Amino acid sequence: MPDESPLPAPQRHVFVYGTLRRGGSNDITRLSPPARFVGRASVPGRLFHLGAYPGLRLGGCEPVWGEVYAIAPALEPCLDAIEGLLPEPNGEYAKQEVDVRVAGQVLRCLVYEIAPAWVGDARRIAHGDWLRAVAEEHGFSQGEN
Repeated sequence: MPDESPLPAPQRHVFVYGTLRRGGSNDITRLSPPARFVGRASVPGRLFHLGAYPGLRLGGCEPVWGEVYAIAPALEPCLDAIEGLLPEPNGEYAKQEVDVRVAGQVLRCLVYEIAPAWVGDARRIAHGDWLRAVAEEHGFSQGEN
């Protein structure tokens, strides 16, 4: 008799650059089902300081630093809720997919991009690292990328 157990759902990958990073206020490693760390990475874009969290605008040649995680499909709705896409989209973030080079491979990653209207005159984080910017605001030094 053939094995009829269901195949596991394929994992997705997500690039996180702000509060979802390890140590951030929405640390993805504390969510369930657990995410698996793949590695540190960067994507080309511009990072903006929006108060308690950052916003990424994709494109350009400046690196925005973050982390890549493998996630189970069941975690994606939780991430969507954190980013304001559920229960009804508020227009702040859009879910995109980008290729990210991490740990010697290129992975297709989910990323949440801030809508241009929400950036306004927000301060750009020139070095592209949200956790470093937060540490600097509080008088702590964090190593260079």
